[in-house]
Amino acid sequence: MVTLTRQASALAAFGTRLRAARLERGDTMSVFAQRIGASESTLRAMEKGLPTVQAGFWIEALWVLDRLDELDPVLAARTGVLDQARAAVRPRQRAPRRPRER
Repeated sequence: MVTLTRQASALAAFGTRLRAARLERGDTMSVFAQRIGASESTLRAMEKGLPTVQAGFWIEALWVLDRLDELDPVLAARTGVLDQARAAVRPRQRAPRRPRER
């Protein structure tokens, strides 16, 4: 189970990276907040890594930064061991019919 400390540190890291990406683009907080449809206080909370920010704002920020496709591997369908075993099993085939004897 993930501890709250790990979650908090992951969110803080995301916030730091978001701020760096925003600054790299040369966007002020005001401009970037408008682009993602959030208030400056929401953007500030995102950059601090606060867990109260709605996921939709994070998605919008990734879209504005042209990095939304980086979520694809995170949300990709996984195949478990059982799924792999089922896929490896060949479907049963009927034996050919024997000709009838007269």
